[in-house]
This record gives sequence, C-alpha cells and structure tokens, in this order.
Amino acid sequence: MSIIRNAIATAGLALAVTIAPAAAADISGAGATFPFPIYAKWADAYKKETGIGLNYQSIGSGGGIKQIKAKTVVFGASDAPLTGKDLQESGLVQFPMVMGGIVPVVNLAGIQPGELVLDGQTMARIFLGEIKSWDDAAIQKLNPTAKLPKQAIAIVHRSDGSGTTFNFAFYLAEVSPEWKSKVGVNTSLQWPTGIGAKGNEGVANNVANTRGAIGYVEYAYAKQNKLTFTRMINKDGKSVAPDADTFQAAAASADWKSQPGYGVILANQAGAASWPMTAATWILIHAKPQNADMAREALKFFAWSYAKGAKMADELDYVAMPDAVVKQVEQTWMQEIKDGAGRPLLQLTN
Repeated sequence: MSIIRNAIATAGLALAVTIAPAAAADISGAGATFPFPIYAKWADAYKKETGIGLNYQSIGSGGGIKQIKAKTVVFGASDAPLTGKDLQESGLVQFPMVMGGIVPVVNLAGIQPGELVLDGQTMARIFLGEIKSWDDAAIQKLNPTAKLPKQAIAIVHRSDGSGTTFNFAFYLAEVSPEWKSKVGVNTSLQWPTGIGAKGNEGVANNVANTRGAIGYVEYAYAKQNKLTFTRMINKDGKSVAPDADTFQAAAASADWKSQPGYGVILANQAGAASWPMTAATWILIHAKPQNADMAREALKFFAWSYAKGAKMADELDYVAMPDAVVKQVEQTWMQEIKDGAGRPLLQLTN
C-alpha cells in the first residue's frame, strides 16, 4: 500500500481535520465527460466523509485543457493525453486517474445489448459513410443469425473537443488505413457524415431517441441510459463484450512510464480477452499552482480516490489504476508539484 493511501486508511479522522478549514470552497475542475459518472460518485462519498465538495464541469476534454491552461480551474481532465512538449510548455503535470471502455451503441428494434457484433474495419466504414444500411453484407457477415433491418444508419458523433473521440479515432486509425488517411486522429475531427452531439451525454441521448442510430460512448453512459451496446472483434480475432474484466485485460501489460505524463493509449491491445477500445483518463494540474491551498485539496481528493475509490469504480465498470502506478504517481506529485517555496505541495508521511 502506498504511503499516501496508508495514511488515509489508518488516519481518516486526521485527514478530515486537516482539510476542514478549506470546506468553505469546493475544489474546481473541468473537462472529460468520459469519467464524469465515477468522479461524481467519488465526490459524493468524499464530501460525506470530509465536508469538501468538488465542482466538476463535464464539458469535454478540449474544454478542460483550455480551462486548466487559462488557470480558471484547479485541475483539468482529459481522455487525450498531452505530449511531453505541451506539458512542459504549459507547466502542467499529468497523471492517469481511472480506466474504462468506449463502446458502440445502437438503436435497432429487436436487437438486445451484446447481440450485435462489429469489427474495427466495418465500424470504420460505417463512420466513413460507406456502409449506409443495417442490412449491408459486411454487417450481415458478422451477424449471420441476426434479423437486421433494411434501415438507414444514422451516425451520431461528438461535436465538441473530446478525448473519447480521440481514443475512438485512434482505434479506427489502427485498424483502417482508409480512416487514418481520410480522417485521422484528434480530439475534434472533420467527420465525413453524421450529426454531432455534445458530450457523452449528448451522444447517448441522441442514439436513444433516433431509430437506426449508432454512436460511441463511455460504457457507464451506455449502462445508465440502458442503451444497446455491441460486442467487438478484438486484435486477437475474438468476440468480446465490454465490462471491467475486458477493460482490465487490455490494460494489463501497459507500460505507464514509457510515455511523458503516463500518456499510454490502450486502444487495440493484444490479448484474447482485451476490449479493443479501452482508454484511460488523465488529470492535469499546474506544477506551480496559482492557488496552492486548493491544489493541495485537489491532490488529497485524488489520493483518497486512489485509496478508497476502487470498489465504486468497479460498480460503474471502470477500472482502478494498479497499485504500482499509484505509487509512481504519488512520487511524481512529490517531485514535480511544488508550493511557492519549492516544497512538495502534498507532504507524504510514513
């Protein structure tokens, strides 16, 4: 157990007393919609335990990056990691908070969750606008026993700058040279076709209300909105369903220290049980925060979430960060996030 989490587990009352003076002000954050369900759950439990609230704006990764760079929030959140160069130029520290899965969701009469199977190449052709009807031969080949309607496919995609889009596009570029050359990978794309919606919430709502629709959302949104998700053919050629086990399988061999700011992309990982659109989500915080006291409170919330939030994450089918990664992140906090006097912002104790 890490030294931060050991202190929290054995001295929860002391932690609450320590942070009580800041109770008048909530911790402010903004960004990714992908982790919003788990951040909201953690925040509710944290406030009940400590009295400290979290004011998190679920506005998309692009908005979160803009706000943290502008110093209008204590932390930003993004599902698309910043490069080492961008982190250095912006004076930001980046670390992963939790993992989850992006899933295709559809609105088709008579099709149950997990009944329809897609592969990456077919999904790329759908979102390129090449496959236009649900009874197309490519979809039928993957689903020989399904009763597919002769119905136009209505594509729903994100309209805002989105880390969910970044990871979705990254996966499609891995499996489809045509997608890579025509659309590429970014948080915002020039979509060949379809209608845009803001946030995972917007995509989920549009798919739920549009017959024949297909979109992509974080798995918690599919579950909460009772949407019909599809299975996927992964890199090993196996048909897998989205859940915490297949997300964990994709993350199992990740080398988090191989990229600046732990910016490892988990899409299209090998392994018979791996979900092909697994993704992490990151926190961005200034190395020298403008408001050291509030930044310290934010780090205490993240430390608490690492220590006590795994069960809550599992309940929403997110995957908690491995203990070894948490220890590395805590050391990063000590080494890189400092107060005005150059001391570590969050003091670790044995």
